Amino acid sequence: MTTTQTSTLKHLAIAGITGELAFEAYAWALSPALFGPSLQPANLVVGLTKAATGLTLPYGAAFAIHALIGSLGFAAMVWLVRRVGGLGHVVAGALAGLTLWFVAQGLLAPLMGRSFMMGFGAYTQSSFIGHVGMTLIIGLVWKWLDTRHPTAAHPA
Repeated sequence: MTTTQTSTLKHLAIAGITGELAFEAYAWALSPALFGPSLQPANLVVGLTKAATGLTLPYGAAFAIHALIGSLGFAAMVWLVRRVGGLGHVVAGALAGLTLWFVAQGLLAPLMGRSFMMGFGAYTQSSFIGHVGMTLIIGLVWKWLDTRHPTAAHPA
C-alpha cells in the first residue's frame, strides 16, 4: 500500500468518524427540537435483521453496527462517488448523502414493513438532513485533511 493510499484511508476514517459523531448529535439533540422525532437508525438494523433472520438483535448491537456502517461505509460511499464521478469532495458528499437517504427510507424501510419514504413525514425529512449533513461533513473534513497534507492529494 502506498503512502497516498494509507493517507486516504486515514483521512476517510477520520472524516467518517467525525461525520458519524455529528450525525448522532443531530439525531438525538437537534432532530427532536426541529422535527419532533429523534432519529434512531439502529431500529432499522433491528428490523432488517429480524426480517432477514427472524432474530431480534439487541438495540446496543444494532447501534454499534449502524455506527460502524455510518463511519466507514458512508465515508466509502463519499469516496466512491468522488472517484467514479470525478467530483469534488463537497459535491460527492451531497450526492452520496442523497443516495444513502433514498436507500434507507425508500428501499430498506419498506423491507421491514414501513411505507415508501415513510410517507415523506417529519422522520423522513429529518433523515434527509441527517444523511446529507453527515456526508457533507465527511466530504468537508476529508477535503480539509487533504489540504493540510498535500501528499495525500487525490486525482479527480
